[in-house]
Amino acid sequence: MAQLVANSPVASLNGHETPILQVEKLTKHFPVGGLLGNLQVHALEDVSFSIKKAEVVSVVGESGSGKSTTARLISRLMPPTSGRIILNGDDIFEKEPRRPSLTYRSQVQMVFQDPFGSLNGVHTIRHHLIRPLKIHHKTSGRKETNERVDELLHTVGMDAKTFADKFPHQLSGGQRQRIAIARALAVDPVLLLADEPISMLDVSIRMGILNLMERLKQERGLAYLYITHDLASARYIGDRTHVMYAGRMVEGATSDDLVHEPAHPYTKLLLSAVPDPRGQRARVEARGEVPSLIDPPPGCPFAARCPQVMPVCKEIMPGETFVSPTHWVRCHLYGDGAGTGQA
Repeated sequence: MAQLVANSPVASLNGHETPILQVEKLTKHFPVGGLLGNLQVHALEDVSFSIKKAEVVSVVGESGSGKSTTARLISRLMPPTSGRIILNGDDIFEKEPRRPSLTYRSQVQMVFQDPFGSLNGVHTIRHHLIRPLKIHHKTSGRKETNERVDELLHTVGMDAKTFADKFPHQLSGGQRQRIAIARALAVDPVLLLADEPISMLDVSIRMGILNLMERLKQERGLAYLYITHDLASARYIGDRTHVMYAGRMVEGATSDDLVHEPAHPYTKLLLSAVPDPRGQRARVEARGEVPSLIDPPPGCPFAARCPQVMPVCKEIMPGETFVSPTHWVRCHLYGDGAGTGQA
């Protein structure tokens, strides 16, 4: 078992640089109507993390774990039940309680999973790139706008003469996702929320999109929240990786540490599902069912499936314990499960 580090500060995970984004105890409950009365789906519970400039934070988990809900709350496509989002030192819900400003929209952009669904099929690529430029007043005059469109296409590795006047259905999936990234870049964001950006693409072109994202991080200092169910891509692009299960973050570390020294039983389960040609990784058998998010039971949400479950796991939600200065876990197997740090 790793050596425990008590009461490690948040700075131990993120260094001393002020984060671009801080998420504090973000929670989202969806009401369930009809015959079920006033019950609620606990989609997200007390999620906290931060992202620095030019940093990629990967969030990994199975379907329904709350990954996409987290991104949609940060993008303000839906309101949270509670919690705080702090962008560049500003408490966003305090500063803009009703609706996000154009400034916030320009700083935080989202790249969706389905590139075809995120583009309007009746408009050309040029139209898709001109629209954010006009809405956010990034250019003036037709000449400057068209030059900016050409520049955006060049940035994502596409030739303006070839692609600017085509329609989305005339492009491949990878090309459409590059257009979606170019559209996000048009308003000069500081943070991109990439929600499964390669999961609908052919395996052969996924690496090209990840390398493009990495290049933009290096050249522009872009920060990313990279959402995926694929631990391999999370490790490849992510500086840090957080694991989500049933609406909660259960473990976080540098991406290499998480893969080589997983602490939470759920993380070990995820890793055991990844092919291991050398046969060096311990096999963890899946068991039980994911708990209902409507009126969830007390204790750890993974307790019903955990091969190392203890009585306390079914009664008390574990706190965060640091197993190294840059690695925390929410599990009763480590210390007393009552660590005070946040991821």
